[in-house]
Amino acid sequence: MALLGARPRLLAVGEPTHGSEALLAARNELFRELVEQEGYTTIALESDCLMGLIVDDHVTSGTGTLDEVMARGFSHEWGAYAGNRALVSWMRDHNEARPASGRVRFAGFDGPLEITAAASPRQALTALHTYLAGRVDAALLPCTAQTLGDLLGADDRWTHPAAMRDPSQSAGRTAEARELRILADDLVTLLDLQAPHLIAASTPDEWERAHLHARTAAGLLRYHSAMADESPGRLARICALRDLMMANNLRALAERGPTLVYAHNSHLQRDRSSMNMGGEQIEWWSAGALAGDDYAFLATAIGTLRDHGVEAPPPGTVEATLDRAVVDPRELAADRLVPRVSPWYGYAPLDPAGLSRVDGILYVKDA
Repeated sequence: MALLGARPRLLAVGEPTHGSEALLAARNELFRELVEQEGYTTIALESDCLMGLIVDDHVTSGTGTLDEVMARGFSHEWGAYAGNRALVSWMRDHNEARPASGRVRFAGFDGPLEITAAASPRQALTALHTYLAGRVDAALLPCTAQTLGDLLGADDRWTHPAAMRDPSQSAGRTAEARELRILADDLVTLLDLQAPHLIAASTPDEWERAHLHARTAAGLLRYHSAMADESPGRLARICALRDLMMANNLRALAERGPTLVYAHNSHLQRDRSSMNMGGEQIEWWSAGALAGDDYAFLATAIGTLRDHGVEAPPPGTVEATLDRAVVDPRELAADRLVPRVSPWYGYAPLDPAGLSRVDGILYVKDA
């Protein structure tokens, strides 16, 4: 915190690879210290924002067993990692004897998206409609729940994995999908128009979750539309829309209170992200570039990752110059450093060219 100068509402800690238990253990220790010493109240992970509500209910009120929560509360198979299980267990124990105002919270900030598919917008749309239908005059609603159900149809028409590579397999630009986008916009607008009444008629959590469902419904319908796009910019737009959903969720979490954000460096950096997909090099603005001003980014660097053939860093690379856990990037002579080349596709070394837009480096010698 001395390095940052002031406590940011969003403290983002990136990781250069997924699945390292050593990195998850370091994250857990950091979160505990931020809660106990700096007043942080939420941790947000690169996981499905709707599934994350299951975890939040467990850590705040004990809903469900730990096994159930780990199985149903995480996307991308993150629930299988021991470090994530230890995090949830600690949060529940921490909250056990505390009043609601003193409890720590959990959030997923990714959209309901997997590598090869996107979720149906059903859950988010119907939850938003149900919230509004219980609190405003029926005449104000743009449609009935039955109309939404008829337009949504079977969920498997939305989640078809072939749609990621083949736009013709996507339901995102059908007549029903276009109508759903209009209705979603009408529902979101109604949420804003009736804000004074709805705030009075809701608990803070109900109001916050209504907005989460609104953001997610609109975001998913945009994402599905992009999946049906046949233009050359299709893949870049899909990736950009995912990070926009992430950024929108982060801005909402910042309003709740100081939050530790944990995801891949590429999502949290302030630079454009890039990826080679199917032989095509694509670029888009990352969530960190869109998250707002009260944001700090610490990039994690690792020395070795021996299980994947990543041995000691070559001289002249960022990782070879690091010798302590927390490093001010301004101390490094970035213009004299060279990029490290990873022998494994799943690990992304730090690029010296981006150090000027990093607030700090967390160094784990052996992951």
